Amino acid sequence: MQTYDFIIVGSGSAGSVLAERLSASGRFSVLVLEAGGTDRRFYVQMPLGYGKTFFDPAVNWNYKAESDPGLAGNVDHWPRGKLLGGSSSINAMVWIRGAREDFDAWAAAGNPGWSYADLLPAFKALEDNEAGADEWRGVGGPLHVSDCTDKVHPLTRRYIAACEQAGLPFNRDFNGAAQEGAGTYQITTRNGRRMSAARAFLRPAMKRANVRVETEAMATRILFEGSRAVGIEYQQKGQSRTARAGREIILAGGSINSPQLLQLSGVGPAALLGDLGIPLVHANENVGAHLQDHVGINYTFKGRLPTLNQILRPWWGKLLVGMQYILLRSGPLSMSMNHGGGFFRTDPSFTRPNMQLYFQAFSTVIPKSGERPILTPDPWPGFSIGLSNCRPSSRGEIMIRSRNPQDYPRITPNAYSTNADVDEMLAAVKFVRKIASMPAMAEIIEEEVLPGPSVTSDADLIHDFRKRSGTVYHPVSTCRMGPDAGRSVVDPRLKVHGLSGLRVIDASIFPDNITGNTNAASILTGWKGAELVLEDHT
Repeated sequence: MQTYDFIIVGSGSAGSVLAERLSASGRFSVLVLEAGGTDRRFYVQMPLGYGKTFFDPAVNWNYKAESDPGLAGNVDHWPRGKLLGGSSSINAMVWIRGAREDFDAWAAAGNPGWSYADLLPAFKALEDNEAGADEWRGVGGPLHVSDCTDKVHPLTRRYIAACEQAGLPFNRDFNGAAQEGAGTYQITTRNGRRMSAARAFLRPAMKRANVRVETEAMATRILFEGSRAVGIEYQQKGQSRTARAGREIILAGGSINSPQLLQLSGVGPAALLGDLGIPLVHANENVGAHLQDHVGINYTFKGRLPTLNQILRPWWGKLLVGMQYILLRSGPLSMSMNHGGGFFRTDPSFTRPNMQLYFQAFSTVIPKSGERPILTPDPWPGFSIGLSNCRPSSRGEIMIRSRNPQDYPRITPNAYSTNADVDEMLAAVKFVRKIASMPAMAEIIEEEVLPGPSVTSDADLIHDFRKRSGTVYHPVSTCRMGPDAGRSVVDPRLKVHGLSGLRVIDASIFPDNITGNTNAASILTGWKGAELVLEDHT
């Protein structure tokens, strides 16, 4: 058994940052346990390769949610990264921090140090933004953010023009002064390769003598002496191993794995643990509760102008873009599928946007078994306008099924389980159709393919989005942060209530979901969390 100052469970968006920042001074030894393997795979490094990793068990947990009445009984696929870099190694790379009001609400709920003003310096410090430095953007940081303004498909500009015609202003930077509007997305790439948290933070840290990273090492239990966490039990290559932490254990497994490990270790809902025969270390009903997620849907159109379908589907097109990528690190394979996007309010009385838009200059109506058909789109010129809710009021939970760490937990999203969520999505899909009806888009649309022109009544629109919606892969809040142990799992310094030597530092601590993609805020949480840890161990 070896002892380290800090043990980090998970090498994902937050875990990679923690490893780099906690080891930087050379004063502390750090062990990182990653259940998956290496990120040095072609389809991980190639940005659009995430179509191939979407179902790949070599790099993906491939979770399944429970059958959800809110989604017409569908069983939703929940991909999560199982490799160095975690989900930042298989995500769509869109870089959105969230709205100023999101973080101000966190602070107002009793979490000092988490307001937008508190966090903006950290956001700027961690990024190297290709668009250049200003009041909101940073340069020179470890994580490169690409400005894709001049690289997007030409149809993206028509989409933005249509949004403006529909009353949504142009926004050149969703991470700038204001979030509302339509524009192009910044993405986490550099020189045509994915800029995951592993590439930006973990790989540099792994060069240090005081950092050890164990792959294929699945944490199975937190070891306690009384109420103090002192070690981690993990499985590696069929063997049970143990490591001890002299200072702290930090869970950074994300919104599924962190509550799962707490529950397996006797920290969680007392009745659940009792039923499963798990000795209770500390009762907390909030572990695994308060699950929030963004749910989205695409409206798909057949166009009169060529889209990426015409270049990504035929063999000669695949060869062409493949050579372009290999030789020049450019072209469609060096991008995300989301070229454009935006944020809008379904009710003008709202103080911030509650809906997010995505524009994709290709379509994937025809499914392909075994992969997300990004690299094999439809045989006709298609494109999609997608959207997702930003702050749904529906709440779910993630709870273990058994004492066996290999058994996936029960994921119960409860999507669209409130009238408010249904009403705002109904208003949102109508706005998507309004965008499509504007002259800039209408003149190039031959027909609406999904859901189709026959779907017009409110009842039919609701039935359609229940049937076709799904997660957009932003689960949060299952170990939520707050000052009140009766309503949260960790305190504002991310220490687990009622225990010592144990923190959770990942997206599961979000008090509420943010307005937009969650990866930037997850990385920020790792950065901020490392500051808190270092302050306590000076």
